[in-house]
Amino acid sequence: MTRLAIPSTKLPFALSFLYSRIRAAHTDIPRISFQEYRRKTVQDPNVSSARTIDERRTTSSVSSFVASVAALYGIKSHVLHYVSFMSPSRDILADAQIEINLQNTKVGAVSIVKWREKPIFVYHRPQSIIDQEKLVNLSILRDPARDDERTKRPEWLVVIGICTHLGCIPIPNAGIIPGGFYCPCHGSHFDGAGRVRQGPAPTNLEIPPYKFLQNDSILVG
Repeated sequence: MTRLAIPSTKLPFALSFLYSRIRAAHTDIPRISFQEYRRKTVQDPNVSSARTIDERRTTSSVSSFVASVAALYGIKSHVLHYVSFMSPSRDILADAQIEINLQNTKVGAVSIVKWREKPIFVYHRPQSIIDQEKLVNLSILRDPARDDERTKRPEWLVVIGICTHLGCIPIPNAGIIPGGFYCPCHGSHFDGAGRVRQGPAPTNLEIPPYKFLQNDSILVG
């Protein structure tokens, strides 16, 4: 390797030339000023920041409170939007409850109304059927239930008119039990309290939620 020989008389000149090409310090970069980002209340170098701390805390607290209220309002509006979107429509809500007038149902007759796409049997039971069902021995029943457990008033039986076997619709006042229900599809027989007495049905006719509004009307649902 060939070395570059510099005469000793020209050494100071060579070093000065070399140093001129090398950046020895950041003296040519202006100092960064964050003055424009500082609060106006603390820009005065002659005023202590402790004097304005209460004002700055108040401003921060108010700003945080306003932002929190705005965020909560936005979240509430967003949640209500999804709740209203997932809520059932008005026609479904209208079918959620139905009021049934009992005045037109004579003794011994069964009125059939529609509730939530299901038939509801409203049976005005005569006294003979009431006495008959009260005397039934529970030990012979497939799905034991007392007559008074299935009615809120003895003269009125309210059941969903769907057979618990395969969902067929029984025929009121038919079958081997007087005043009972008969499903002709597979031969299930129910008594005057809607209890299964014969056939493949595993359980009694279902009782919908209902209550008496007056002596002559009930609310189903």
